[in-house]
Amino acid sequence: MAAQEIPLAGLRTKLLSRGIVAEGTMAFHFAKPSGFSFKAGQAADLTLLNPPETDSEGNIRTFSIASPPFEDQLTFATRMRHTAFKRSLKTAPVGTEINIASASGSFTLHKNANKQAVFLAGGIGITPFLSIVRQADHDQLPHKLYLFYSNRRPEDAAFLDILQGLEKTNPNFRLSATMTEMAHSGREWTGETGFIDGEMLARHLGPLQGPIYYVAGPPPMVAAMRQMLVGAGVDEDDMRSEEFAGY
Repeated sequence: MAAQEIPLAGLRTKLLSRGIVAEGTMAFHFAKPSGFSFKAGQAADLTLLNPPETDSEGNIRTFSIASPPFEDQLTFATRMRHTAFKRSLKTAPVGTEINIASASGSFTLHKNANKQAVFLAGGIGITPFLSIVRQADHDQLPHKLYLFYSNRRPEDAAFLDILQGLEKTNPNFRLSATMTEMAHSGREWTGETGFIDGEMLARHLGPLQGPIYYVAGPPPMVAAMRQMLVGAGVDEDDMRSEEFAGY
């Protein structure tokens, strides 16, 4: 392990449980350490302590916190790849300790409730939005929230059932999930299909100028969404984005 990958200053936490939340995607649930606080949408660095194996990608990863601040545990979800970090996390016994650094990031809900929030999520980019919309539901915020969630198939859509439930409990929240490769799915789907584009947004939002847009997903998806919004006349000051690279 390189010198700069000595565990970061932070707090210790223990793995409570883990589970599959979509095909190829797992969620890991940790105890929330005393003194750890964060805002919905923020991320934190996790450091494995003495893992059974390591590789050139190291023992530290930055994850958006998928759980909301009001919960007493921390949830992180990730697509599983064949890296030493993810193999170690997948097989770590319950109770294994890891190091968690302070939460950081400004990918959080704006304060002005008169401005609608439009969330554009691709794949595992859903994690910060899950935290935001669950906290908004808990706090009964007056913000109008629109979530467009793109996946290849329903089998790949993590936390879809939770999001669908939130639409029933929060009258200010609207979910538009869309699938891009239903020909390869074994499930029935009656919702949107195709990629998120200006036409899809306009059907649900009307004029695209005005809301604050938040985009999270793979770098090509984030770039395409920003280009589409700019082309529709959305002010770049009204866009915020987070790229979820392939780790």
